Amino acid sequence: MVQVDWKVALYLDDRADDAQKDALTMIFSGQAGGHPAVLCEHVGEVLGVSTASVRYEQNGDRRKLQVGDVGLAEIETFFGQNGEQVTVSNHPVAVAPGFPAELASSVQMKYEDHGYSWEISDRGAIFASFEYQGP
Repeated sequence: MVQVDWKVALYLDDRADDAQKDALTMIFSGQAGGHPAVLCEHVGEVLGVSTASVRYEQNGDRRKLQVGDVGLAEIETFFGQNGEQVTVSNHPVAVAPGFPAELASSVQMKYEDHGYSWEISDRGAIFASFEYQGP
């Protein structure tokens, strides 16, 4: 198995109360088990945990995620044969097991925090429905 040392930063929605923030931190740090724990095996460094205004919008085939003033991701669904949305099932890096990844194109993606500053557009993107459940 290839060793991957991702660097991650966790941003919690500023509308969450303390109990919700604690629960989300446990889930996305892998402490609650399940698939997030599998993903966390690849994390080499946590850059920080902070709160921010987190807003998600869907308008037709376009989706937008705004995280305070540090991050923005806007993608547009990619269509293939017969105008159908392109999906990939059973891929090895499933963020949402049991749900197909849906292909998209990045309209714009920006991130600026923890000493990083990225601005990327016109690249491939994926998104998926997901559902995580506790015991």
